Amino acid sequence: MTSRPEGLSAYIAVTAAYWAFMLTDGALRMLVLLHFHTLGFSPVQLAYLFVLYEIAGMVTNLAAGWIAARFGLTSTLYAGLGIQVVALLALTQLDPGWAIWASVAFVMCVQGASGVAKDLAKMSSKSAVKLLAPSEGGGLFRWVAVLTGSKNAVKGVGFLLGAALLATLGFTWAVLAMAIVLAAILVAVAVLMPAGLPRGRKGAKFSEVFSKSANVNWLSAARVFLFGARDVWFVVGIPIYFYAVLSDGTEEGNRAAFFMIGTFMALWIILYGAVQASAPRILRAARRPEADLIRAARGWAAALFIVPAALTLAVWLAPGPETWLTVTLVAGLLAFGAIFAVNSSLHSYLILAFTRSERVTMDVGFYYMANAGGRLIGTLLSGLTYQIGGLALVLGTAAVMVALAALTSGRLSAQTDEAPA
Repeated sequence: MTSRPEGLSAYIAVTAAYWAFMLTDGALRMLVLLHFHTLGFSPVQLAYLFVLYEIAGMVTNLAAGWIAARFGLTSTLYAGLGIQVVALLALTQLDPGWAIWASVAFVMCVQGASGVAKDLAKMSSKSAVKLLAPSEGGGLFRWVAVLTGSKNAVKGVGFLLGAALLATLGFTWAVLAMAIVLAAILVAVAVLMPAGLPRGRKGAKFSEVFSKSANVNWLSAARVFLFGARDVWFVVGIPIYFYAVLSDGTEEGNRAAFFMIGTFMALWIILYGAVQASAPRILRAARRPEADLIRAARGWAAALFIVPAALTLAVWLAPGPETWLTVTLVAGLLAFGAIFAVNSSLHSYLILAFTRSERVTMDVGFYYMANAGGRLIGTLLSGLTYQIGGLALVLGTAAVMVALAALTSGRLSAQTDEAPA
């Protein structure tokens, strides 16, 4: 282990690189969603645009843990940033004259590359915390909560940035501007990165990515359902519902709707990130034994279930899009974000607590493969459920998935009962 100053400097550099990536990731998601919705894409077609992004994330996370163990964490971090720059530049080549099927196929491929980039950057950053954080006084939970919470706040700003850039610069110039800025940040981080991260080991085997730890496997299953529950309404359902309510179909109406939807999604993510960063204080983690925090995972998931269940009932009772329903949805989804943030932050701490330093990239990669799997399921269901049953089916599906997350979280056990990883 390196000395504390070197570790802290490396942590700061990793966090800055992750911030830069997530700003463009959030902006790109909002740009793609709103741009292609105005071109007439259906909810299912919009969901397809993000499918390869999530599939690529699953495959990447499974391999990235081994790649980082073999070649070092800085290699995977730089690769993530570089691939995102290439993906952004590729999107500038999109031709509005292409047929819809060609546009969908092209954007799916580019989003797939962006998914590879995101999960290389995410796995590298989260694994670095395990290796760099101080072990005493709840330092691990604090450092991972700050990294995760701050990057989600930055991603929220990215949603707002994406909507604003689309309304002011247009799709192509907005994407090009982000590519240029991210490339400059990649060069700066590569030049200024201090020592503190491991360089990799030649003997790392790919088979090591599959954990023998029951806790790692159950936590990964809970992560599938938790993030599926979030993305089932987040990716397509709620943005398209709000667009239908807010836009009158004119160019001016579209522009105003873009800003309002982008603002809501940004505020949601920023609130989510702020609560994530505060989770160690909310849970009083510094004064609680690890076994207590493990048990808390089920209770917080059960509390989260109440919100989508109540919103499903509200949508079902409403005769149509009404002002009171929209206000209820906004308030309910903000409450969902706050409770979801505590669940997510607790999971992010537990995966690092359950793993050992020598296989941290393997377990973190496997866990984030499950995370991407949940997002893939949620993305597919988001367009499908909205098209079949509208918002009520979207939110009802989210409630069922949260319930499954609570059940799988209940299978986690104290470390003393855990078999060796």
